[in-house]
Amino acid sequence: MTTILNIKSSSNLQGSVTRQIGPVAVERLKAQYPDAKIIERDLVKTSIPHVSPQFVSAMFSGQNDAPALALSQKLIDEVLASDIIVLEVPMYNFGIPSALKAWIDHVVRAGKTFRYGAAGPEGLAKGKKAIIVLGRGGVYSEGPMKTMDYQEPYLRMILGFIGITDVETIVIEGVALGPEKAAAALAGARQRAHTLTHRAA
Repeated sequence: MTTILNIKSSSNLQGSVTRQIGPVAVERLKAQYPDAKIIERDLVKTSIPHVSPQFVSAMFSGQNDAPALALSQKLIDEVLASDIIVLEVPMYNFGIPSALKAWIDHVVRAGKTFRYGAAGPEGLAKGKKAIIVLGRGGVYSEGPMKTMDYQEPYLRMILGFIGITDVETIVIEGVALGPEKAAAALAGARQRAHTLTHRAA
């Protein structure tokens, strides 16, 4: 059975473009896998705490069963159990929301989702596909603002670090440049979401 993990991170609960397009992508995938299990993790409605001193102490002392690491282990288990991860990510100040960064800090852990070997770091979450739904007020895929995009490059790097290199993006940008541009961006993103395909290896 295919498992789809849907991560939501927009604090705009009503007008978020990523919250509009993310479900379209999930429904498209469900059409391919009618018996798919969906795990939804809304990082705004149920926030993930930032890494605490207790978390750091337990992690570096090897106390993997410590209460401070229980949530981290649960989030890691969700990632490792999934076949497809759909990330809904708005751009905040040229990067990702802090809610998503907190989730990443719990999930990216040595010995759990990556390890260090003789050849350097190796991701342990291999064989998965990630679909990133990116929302942006301006245009960052090209032009003078491209160098200020710390959203997509970071996400691709951190996913690759834990072994997820099959990454597709649905970009919704220019939504703050007027209603016509916003409508066109959403229409293009919906069309892109409807063409998503995935076949398990």
